[in-house]
Amino acid sequence: MKHYIISTLSLLALFSFSACDDDNAIQSESIITVDGYTQNAFDKWLEKNYVLPYNIEFKYRYEEIEADYNHYTVPAGLYSSIKMANLIKYLCIETYNEVANVEFTRSYFPKEFFMIGEFEYQNNGTMVLGTAEGGRKIIMAGLNNLDYIMESGMDDLNEYYIKTIHHEFTHIMNQVVSYPTDFQNINGDRFVNDSWNNPPYKSDYLKRGFITSYAQKEHREDFAEMLSVYVTHDSVWWEKQMVEADEKYADNSKVKDMTGRELIEMKLKIVREYLLESFNIDIDDIRRSVMRRQEDVENGLVNLTNIDL
Repeated sequence: MKHYIISTLSLLALFSFSACDDDNAIQSESIITVDGYTQNAFDKWLEKNYVLPYNIEFKYRYEEIEADYNHYTVPAGLYSSIKMANLIKYLCIETYNEVANVEFTRSYFPKEFFMIGEFEYQNNGTMVLGTAEGGRKIIMAGLNNLDYIMESGMDDLNEYYIKTIHHEFTHIMNQVVSYPTDFQNINGDRFVNDSWNNPPYKSDYLKRGFITSYAQKEHREDFAEMLSVYVTHDSVWWEKQMVEADEKYADNSKVKDMTGRELIEMKLKIVREYLLESFNIDIDDIRRSVMRRQEDVENGLVNLTNIDL
């Protein structure tokens, strides 16, 4: 199982509690799975837009067996689940349809999404945003916070949800085709495991040669962060990070004579070549599609509550 984790401090700065009053406005049926439930309009929409074209199961009804027993979990609200299903479809599934083809998406995209209402909080001050299991299933956490996060803009929507999809899908692609071992050697001995959320790593990650603090955990997370962060941010944002990374980090590691920018750009080259050689996909094509689609969402051109057949 691969986890995508973030510090809880940034979430707490955004809001102090979560709820979704709009759920009651839609309907009052249970979102807990029960035997013999009758399909509602959303179930039928999911069958048409997820199951039939891609054989993807989008589970929003709570099933304890699907959850992580190491955390307290709660159901995801129906209203938030509808929005997330539309977001994943437009920003992720249809992006890969566009840059590769439907057959690629059908073959490699995860076959199950399971929604839970809250993030999975850790006792070290971090929280799990999502997990990928066995190249097949992605658990999306924190659905009941979706409206609050969307109010803060696309950067937060990416940070807590959409980037997680690209991150976890990267893990799945890596299980299909391994990335070159050269990648894990670029940052030498600078990986810090679970200390990524502690000083000085929490703030010095760019000049240490990592695109996020979480990328310092291990090389597999570094690779997934490189791809997912690159495709969900534009060139202006990326260059700002590179300017900040363009200095040497004062340590005794094997890469002490290289700037953070040089290290990140070396890794990006490997990520780009990996996608092209393994799947015939240009990472910049993914980015262009994501940027255009994100702008559509921001401008209200995508109806996120649509479940019409």
